[in-house]
Amino acid sequence: MERRTADGREARGVPGDGEAPTVRVTVDEHGTVTGWNEGAERLLGYAAPEVVGRPAAALLAEEPGRARDLPPLAALPRWSGTLALRHRAGHRVEARVLAHHRTGGDGTRDWLLVCAAPRPRFASDDDELMRWGILQSPSCATSVLDTDLLFRRSNRAAERALGLSAEDMRGLRLTDVLPVPLAEEIERRMRQVLETGEPQYLENHAQAPGEAREHAWSVQLYRVEDPDGRILGVANTGHDVTEQYWARKRLQLIAEASTRIGSTLDVTRTAQELADVVVPALADFLSVDLLTSFEEGGHEGEPGREGAATAGALRLRRVAHQSALPGVPEAVLPVGEVDEYPEGSPPVECLRTGRGVRRRMSGSMIPEWVAGDAVRTARIREFGFHSVMAVPLSARGTALGVVVFARHRTPAPFQEDDLLLAEELAARAAVCIDNARRYTRARGTAVTLQRSLLPQRLPEQSAVEVAYRYLPAGARAGVGGDWFDVIPLSGARVALVVGDVVGHGIHASATMGRLRTAVRTLADIDLPPDELLTHLDDLVARLAVEADSAATGETAGDVGATCLYAVYDPVSRRCALARAGHPLPALVSPDGEVELLELPAGPPLGLGGLPFEAVDLELPEGSVLALYTDGLIDSRSRPDGDAGEEVDGVARLCRILAAPAASLETLCDGVLAGMLPQRPVDDVALLVARTRELDASRVAIWDVVPDPAAVAETRKNVVARLEDWGLGEASFVTELIVSELVTNAIRHAEPPVQLRLIHDRTLICEVSDASSTAPHMRRARTFDEGGRGLLLVAQLTERWGTRPGVGGGKTIWAEQNV
Repeated sequence: MERRTADGREARGVPGDGEAPTVRVTVDEHGTVTGWNEGAERLLGYAAPEVVGRPAAALLAEEPGRARDLPPLAALPRWSGTLALRHRAGHRVEARVLAHHRTGGDGTRDWLLVCAAPRPRFASDDDELMRWGILQSPSCATSVLDTDLLFRRSNRAAERALGLSAEDMRGLRLTDVLPVPLAEEIERRMRQVLETGEPQYLENHAQAPGEAREHAWSVQLYRVEDPDGRILGVANTGHDVTEQYWARKRLQLIAEASTRIGSTLDVTRTAQELADVVVPALADFLSVDLLTSFEEGGHEGEPGREGAATAGALRLRRVAHQSALPGVPEAVLPVGEVDEYPEGSPPVECLRTGRGVRRRMSGSMIPEWVAGDAVRTARIREFGFHSVMAVPLSARGTALGVVVFARHRTPAPFQEDDLLLAEELAARAAVCIDNARRYTRARGTAVTLQRSLLPQRLPEQSAVEVAYRYLPAGARAGVGGDWFDVIPLSGARVALVVGDVVGHGIHASATMGRLRTAVRTLADIDLPPDELLTHLDDLVARLAVEADSAATGETAGDVGATCLYAVYDPVSRRCALARAGHPLPALVSPDGEVELLELPAGPPLGLGGLPFEAVDLELPEGSVLALYTDGLIDSRSRPDGDAGEEVDGVARLCRILAAPAASLETLCDGVLAGMLPQRPVDDVALLVARTRELDASRVAIWDVVPDPAAVAETRKNVVARLEDWGLGEASFVTELIVSELVTNAIRHAEPPVQLRLIHDRTLICEVSDASSTAPHMRRARTFDEGGRGLLLVAQLTERWGTRPGVGGGKTIWAEQNV
C-alpha cells in the first residue's frame, strides 16, 4: 500500500501498522527474560507469555553443553555482536544484537537487547537514502571535487554558503568561486589531502555573498576513494559554527577585559583601557564620558543614583575614546572637554533607564537628537556610522557615566548579544573606575593630611645648612608615613630627625603626624637622643594598644615606626645620634670621603622594653650628614635591582654622595636621579645637612664664684663683651637677665656655676650649675620680696627654658633678639 507524509509526498521506507518494529528484549541480572515486544515475537516466533520469566540462555542456538551460558558481559556497559538464536519452529536465526547494561532509578540493573527487524529492502535503498540525506542537509555544507579540484557536486547547504547553485559551480575551482586568499589556502590543503590521504581540519572565517555578517566555518577535508582504493577526488564538509565562534570571542573579550581593565587606580587610564580592549574587537569607535559631578577626588559632589537621571539634557565629560582609525578622527570632543547631550539621545536614555540602548542610523536618516548638531551630523555622514549602543557606567548603585559604542567600518549592525556583552564590559569597567574614584579621593585626603603634617618651610638656624627632598610613593602603594624635621634647640644647637611609619594611607599619615609632634615636644625639653627615643617608643606602644582597642570590624593595622635622631652643637662641633631600627646615616667628610656611621642598632619603635644607645662624635666643619628612609635604598625602586639587595642600594648611595656637587640642592637632585630612576614603590625622605662651626670669638664663658657679691662683677664682664660685639643697646636687658639667673643659681643651686654668652642669630644667655632641680616660674603675691625673677626673664626674652647637663646638673637659658 502506498503511504504519504502529512504534506502529501510519497513516504518510502516509513514503517506502517503492519510492518515489524525493532526487536526489544529486557533481561535481569540473573539472566531471566523480563520484557518481550512484538518485534521479538516476529523474529523468533514466541509470544511474550511463552518467554517472560524463562532463562534467556534457552533462546540460544548453541551446543547442549553451552546452551545455557550467557556471554561474560557483567563488567561491560555495552556489548554488540552476532548471536545465534533458536526460532520457535526450530530453525537457527542469526541476529546482530546491541546490548545495553542499564541501571534503573531504584538502583536495580538489567540488560536491554535490541536488534533491527529483517528488512531486505534496506540493501537496495541505502545508497539512495545516503545520497539524498547528504544533498538535503540544512547545516552541513558538503561539496565533492575531483582530482583536478573541480566542483562536481554540492548539497543545498553548500549552495547557500557559496551563493551559487551546484550547476553554476560545477567544473569550477574553489578559487574561481571565491577569489580570496582563504580559498587558496583551502586548495593547498586539498592537494595535500589528495597526496597523503590524511584528513585536514581547519577553521576559517568568511563572509557569505549577500550577507553582512562574517560566518565561522569548521571545515573537514578528506580523500574520496572507491572500494578498490582508486582515488576519485576530495570532499569538503563545512559546519557553520558562527554562534559558537562569536560566543567564544565574547568570552575571550571578557577574559581579556578582566586582565587589562583596572591595572591602575587611575580613573582616566582605566577608562582608556576599556576603550583599548573594545576597539576594534567589538566596535569601530568608543567613547567614555563621565558625569560632570564625577571627579577623581569627588570635589564636585557625588555621581547620581543609578537610573535616576533627571529630565532634560546632561553634561558629560569625555575621559577616553578610541577608534579603529588612526588619530580618532570621528571624535567630536577632545578628552577632558564637557559636552551637553539632549533629551532623547542614547546617553541620556540609558542613564535614565539604567539599561543599555541600541540604535540604527545612516547618513540619510539622521536621528532627531543629532539633527541640531552640525558637527555630529557631518561626522555621521563622513564616516558612515550606521549602528550605535549606549551603555551606562554604574557601580554599587551609583551612575558614573556612559559608554558609547559605534560601528562604521564593520558592516554588520550591533545585535542583542553585542548589547549584553557591552553591558558586561561596562559593568566591569565601572567597578574599576569607582574603585579608582574612591582610592583617588582617599589618597588625596591622605596626601593633603601628610603635606600639612610635614614641615612647610625649614626654620632659620646657623648650626647647619640644610636641603631636603620628599617623594610620595606611586599610586598603587599609597601615601606612606615617612617624615623629616629640623628643630632648633637651645644653645644654637639643632636637631635633625628622619622617621618612617609602618604602612600606607591615612592611618600611616595620621600616626606620622602624632610622632612628629611628639618628637618636637620631647626635643623642646632637650632630652638626649637615646632618652627621646625611649619616650617615643613608649608612645608608639600606646598607639598600638589604642589602635587594637578601636579596631571594630576591620583591622587597624600594625603601628610601628623607625626613627633616627641627631643633635648637632656648632659651638663644640659635637653630634649625638641614636637610631630606632632606622637605616644608618652617611657622613661625607670635607675631603669627599663617605662612611656609614656605625650606630648601635636600636629596635624599631613600638617593641618596648629594649634600650637605645647614643653615639657622640666630633664632626669637622663642612661635613655633610645624609639622613634618609629605606625607600631610597629599596632595590624595588630601581629597574636593575634585585629584591633584598639593600646593601647594593647603600653602596650606590655612598658613591653618589662622594661625587662633587655645587650645592646641597644639587646633591639632593643627584641622589634622587641616581637612586630612583623610576617612580618609587615606597615613600622617600632625604635630609642632608652641612655642618657649620660657630666662631670662638662669638662665645664667652665665665666661671662664677658662688657668692652674691660676684654678681656685679659678672654684669660688668657681660657689658664689656656686648660692647665688643657691637650689642651695646642690649646691655640693659642682658644685665637684668644675667643678674636674675646668676643670683638664682648662687642662692638656690649648687656650685660650680658657669655663665655662657653666645652671639648667634639671637643673643643667648646660659647659666649652668650642679643642681638637678629645675626652677619654676610662679606668680608672686603683692607683699612677697622675691619670686619675680623668672617672670621678669620671661617678659624680657624671646624664649627661655632649662635642660639637663651632660654630666649632671642643669642649664637655664634665655634668648633675646638683637
